Amino acid sequence: MNPLKPLVHAASALTALLLACAGAPALAQASASIDTVDAKAPPAAAAVASTRPLWEFGLGAGALRLPDYRGSDTYGRYLLPVPYIIYRGKYLRAGRDGARAVLLDTERVEFDISLNAGPPARADLGGVRAGMADLPATVEIGPKLRTTLWTGRGGARLNLDLPLRAAITVQGSPRSIGTVFSPNLDLALPTGTPWRLGLQVGPMWGSRDLHTHYYGVSAADAVSSPTLQRPAYQARGGYAGWQALAGLSRHYERHWVGSFLRYDHVGGAVFADSPLVRSRNNWSAGIAMAWIFAASDEQVPRDR
Repeated sequence: MNPLKPLVHAASALTALLLACAGAPALAQASASIDTVDAKAPPAAAAVASTRPLWEFGLGAGALRLPDYRGSDTYGRYLLPVPYIIYRGKYLRAGRDGARAVLLDTERVEFDISLNAGPPARADLGGVRAGMADLPATVEIGPKLRTTLWTGRGGARLNLDLPLRAAITVQGSPRSIGTVFSPNLDLALPTGTPWRLGLQVGPMWGSRDLHTHYYGVSAADAVSSPTLQRPAYQARGGYAGWQALAGLSRHYERHWVGSFLRYDHVGGAVFADSPLVRSRNNWSAGIAMAWIFAASDEQVPRDR
């Protein structure tokens, strides 16, 4: 065994999970966009409430429970530090819904570049992937078009998001493993309290290469034994099931807390008959808390 393999695996896991944790507590991205202002507040207070610092830095801790991959029956539990980095620039923004470059931002349409990440999965722990290669951590990057379909009182908002991302492995020699398209409806709901609630739901499509990476079984990896049946399987590109998310968060003066719950369903997906799909349903959850130790004096409009 390569003595560096555990270190490479740990580094890839940390890279992906730090990225995931930075956005996971507000995976329902609308939860980061609801900021209510008390209509009865004095004018001076309302003016302060209409702006936010250009940047905020903090650090905290988070706990996550994630499936090894969509359709897996094994889960990983992670407890790790969570960076809290907010930057509200005109063209570059980083926040609880990821880092992105804003290319177009109007009242109804926003076009930007966003990031996502996925954790690794080890095959040497047994299960249906026993004897197969480990799945490295992944990062995803690509354009996203957001259209505001409806706005209501107190910051209520319904968006249509159209993200198209390329997936790349995080390992010694990174490689592209395909693309994913996941249009979704993103609903931000006021709660009448400082807590912010966001909901997302939508279908997913993936390329053949992406599905092969997670669900394909080569002839060399095929197994037929009393304890494991894993026939060869060639994955196809196409429909990949659907996903629903709920996020809840609250921003205090010097602290932030957030949580999310995600449901994945792969019934009807083009890879649903893969021997590596052991569950049609997956639940993921996470919670994070951060201490905000620095913020800029410069203020920017709250809608950034």
